[in-house]
Amino acid sequence: MTVRNDFKRQVLTYAQKAYSQGLMAGTSGNLSVLADDGSIVITPSSVDYMTMTADDVMVIDINGTVIEGPHKPSSEWRMHAAIYRDMPEARSVVHTHSPYATAFAVNNEGIPPVLVEIVIFLHGDIRVAPVAAQGTAEVGIGVVEALKGRGSCLMQNHGMVSIGKDLPEAFIRAVYTEDAAKIYHMAKAVGVPTLIPEAMIREMLER
Repeated sequence: MTVRNDFKRQVLTYAQKAYSQGLMAGTSGNLSVLADDGSIVITPSSVDYMTMTADDVMVIDINGTVIEGPHKPSSEWRMHAAIYRDMPEARSVVHTHSPYATAFAVNNEGIPPVLVEIVIFLHGDIRVAPVAAQGTAEVGIGVVEALKGRGSCLMQNHGMVSIGKDLPEAFIRAVYTEDAAKIYHMAKAVGVPTLIPEAMIREMLER
């Protein structure tokens, strides 16, 4: 129980951090952690981040059944469950509607490796998962495919999602995804962006 409460406090901390940094607006976005017992500690649906407390954070099983908490879990719990089910390296998920990343998602345009951070933290280009109705299983199917071998992806007409071995790693990947999208946008506005050479990418990944 203590470990689960620790995860609740961590989810709350990073949700409020993401909101304060402009990665989410209103009650959009969601975060989760996979506990050792297989339960998912996840943000609630439609609860204001700035008034949210650790007691508001939900605990569900992989099928969406509520274990603890007074609210409905995030409407995207199926996506989180699909990631945890199909990607054993993922122990945390951060989904945001950060504006620059989401702008590229709306254009159905991925972000190529234009920054060293994209390679180091995200392991390559940022792909786009196909559009799917919010909260459906199809969202998770597309996201899992787009995340293969990567630390984050865009979600067409929706936002972005990042994964990590823990919440700090998933969060910093979400930050770098938004930063890469912002810089790529600016670079395209003033010229033709230069990509990191493939040979250098391979060398960096091998290291």
